[in-house]
Amino acid sequence: MCSMEKRGKLFILTLTGNHEHWLNPSLINSILNALSQVKAEARASPGSVLITTSQGKFFSNGLDLPWILSASSISAAHNRLNHMIQLFKPLLAHLLCLPIPTIAALPGHAAAGGLVLALAHDYLVMRSDRGVLYMSELDLGATLPDYFIALAKSKIGSSSVRRDVFLRGMKVRGETAVKMGLAESAHQGEDGVMEAAVRLGEELAARNWDGDVYAEIRKSLYPEISGLLGLTTKVITISKL
Repeated sequence: MCSMEKRGKLFILTLTGNHEHWLNPSLINSILNALSQVKAEARASPGSVLITTSQGKFFSNGLDLPWILSASSISAAHNRLNHMIQLFKPLLAHLLCLPIPTIAALPGHAAAGGLVLALAHDYLVMRSDRGVLYMSELDLGATLPDYFIALAKSKIGSSSVRRDVFLRGMKVRGETAVKMGLAESAHQGEDGVMEAAVRLGEELAARNWDGDVYAEIRKSLYPEISGLLGLTTKVITISKL
C-alpha cells in the first residue's frame, strides 16, 4: 500500500496505486511501519529528510468512509469510525516526533483526514494545475476530533483561513493555497511537484541538523497538538559544544 525509496539523504514514501488512498487500518499500519524504518535509519544518517507523496489523482481522500459505512449496523459503523479516529492519532504522532524535516508533496487532492495528514508535515508542496485541499466534514454532516482542530490551529496561522477551510468547506487549489499560507509552493504537473519537493529536501538535508533537537523543537512549537497526541518534550544539551 506504500513504498519507500532512499535517494541520497532523502526518504521518499509513496502511497501506491491509482486510487483514493483511503486511510484505513491496513494503509495506516503500512505507513507506520515505513515511518519506523525511516526513524531507525535517520538516526544513523544525520541530515535526512522525508518526502511523502502518492500515485494517482488523490494524495488521500481521508478516513475510509466506504469501509466505515459497510459495517453491518449503525452502531458497528460508529465503532469503526471511533476506531479509525484513535488509529490515526499514532500516525500523526510519528510524523510530529520524527527526527528529520518532513515534506508532503501532493500530486492531487487531499481531503478531510488526507488534508490533516498533509498538514502534519513541516512543508506542503502542491500542484498548480490539479488537486485541491478540502475539509469535507461540514458537507458530510460530521464533527471533527479535537486533535484535527488542534493541528489546524497549530499549522494554519490565520483565523479567517481556518474559518474558510472548516466552516465554508472551501476547496483550495494550489496558487490559492500558497496565498492563504496553507502550502509552501505550487508547481505545474506531478513532475514539477516532486522536483520542487526534492530541491527543498536537499536544501534542508544540507543543514545537517541534529535530528533529536529538530524533533524536540517541533514538538515544543506545537504544544496543543503534541499534548493531545501524548507527546512530551525533553531538554537536550547543545550538541555542537
